[in-house]
Amino acid sequence: MVEFKANGDMAPGYLARPEGNAPGVVVIQEWWGLDAHIKGIADRFAQAGFVAIAPDLYRGHVAKEPDEARKLAMELQYPQAMKDMQGAVNYLLAQPFVQPKKVGIIGFCMGGRLSGMMAVSGQNLSAAVPFYGMTALSEEDAAKVSVPVLAIYGGTDQGFPPELREANDQKLTAAGKPHEVVVYPEAPHAFFNDTRPHIYNKPAAEDAWKRALDWFTKYLK
Repeated sequence: MVEFKANGDMAPGYLARPEGNAPGVVVIQEWWGLDAHIKGIADRFAQAGFVAIAPDLYRGHVAKEPDEARKLAMELQYPQAMKDMQGAVNYLLAQPFVQPKKVGIIGFCMGGRLSGMMAVSGQNLSAAVPFYGMTALSEEDAAKVSVPVLAIYGGTDQGFPPELREANDQKLTAAGKPHEVVVYPEAPHAFFNDTRPHIYNKPAAEDAWKRALDWFTKYLK
């Protein structure tokens, strides 16, 4: 665990890094919090040759049950979360071992939405990979997107119907923004979370992980 500056305050985060220099990735939590699953994703990025930091948006709170997670997510102040995420980006860029000086962001569920928001209004980012979370973009939002976006969805996720995904695709295309939309037809919401066997979809998760690594390799390395 490390601490980093976030708009004049200090915020905690989990840092994982490989030997030597590497570009950076900010990993944004699901609504459960900074749990073992999210720390494991940061570790996997380090093993794949990226410096990863997962900011703890809940400041030490981790939910075990959906009702608790829903309460924490509803209490989260998005302006503060944006400052925390930007602070994590800035922290990575300030580290001598982050080379080249490029940082991407990836998020899951609630973190997917937040990473999508960072693609619109974040600073000094080079790529974004929101998992089942990039909510409806306005034309103004699409025009403000400053990084290449890989948006990943589960096809049976009722929260993100085909018309929403297609509308985002069309708006990003019209705005001339580099992006890709990937939908796994048989996968549910949160299909990447291998700590929850009832929703984990291994084929989709493995393919999505490869695509995320390829995306970051292309735009960060």
